[in-house]
Amino acid sequence: MRYSHKLSDAVHILAYIDICHDGDLSSAAIAASVESNPAMVRRLMGALRRGGLLATQQGSATPKLAQDPAEINLLDVYRAVEDDGNLLHIDDKTNPHCIVGGNIQDTLRVAYAEVQAAAEAQMKEVTLARLIGDILTRERQKNQ
Repeated sequence: MRYSHKLSDAVHILAYIDICHDGDLSSAAIAASVESNPAMVRRLMGALRRGGLLATQQGSATPKLAQDPAEINLLDVYRAVEDDGNLLHIDDKTNPHCIVGGNIQDTLRVAYAEVQAAAEAQMKEVTLARLIGDILTRERQKNQ
């Protein structure tokens, strides 16, 4: 199973832009922090821009958060960058003639909807400001 790192990388990008706002904000500099490539960073920044979380100007390495970090939550970021908003996915190819295979999909849809709703409610509670504060606190503690 392959895991998506889009949310993690998108939060990383937003935090980097806020924390390092006076530094090099080129996609190459951000990619070095993410340990990825500039093209991936540009794709995620485009998604964040379309999601209303980032303000960019073509040809200029001056991205800015489009909202205050306290107003941006994990769910906002997740919805901006993930193509499929569902956290959990069902295997649609099961044997319909089997008692389990014929019923598992509908059963899991209900359970997964509950999990999705709970996760989204919790994601709304985690703000970018909180995450940035934690990053800065950890950095100060490392340097003491």
